[in-house]
Amino acid sequence: MDIRNSLDGLRTLLGVNPAVPSMPQSKSSVAAAGSGLDTDRATLSNAASEVSLAVSGEGVRADKVAAVQAALAAGTYSVPESAVASKLVDAMLLAAQ
Repeated sequence: MDIRNSLDGLRTLLGVNPAVPSMPQSKSSVAAAGSGLDTDRATLSNAASEVSLAVSGEGVRADKVAAVQAALAAGTYSVPESAVASKLVDAMLLAAQ
């Protein structure tokens, strides 16, 4: 898959003008131009940590996952409305803090 083509398609779909490719510069000219490369940094959010744990399989209760999947497939999985409402209120209160 060509990522560039996918990005161009996404830009077209969103109505964003494609970026104009710049001329590649040598490392010495970029550093000399004071581009701020020495100040760039990346941080990971809590979501990234959770995804990492999920991918590794740690903390996953396979028996519970299998039971929920079976109930979903059979059409018998249900969640009480009060539980859904409670979680929505909790999420809104947490977001408001």
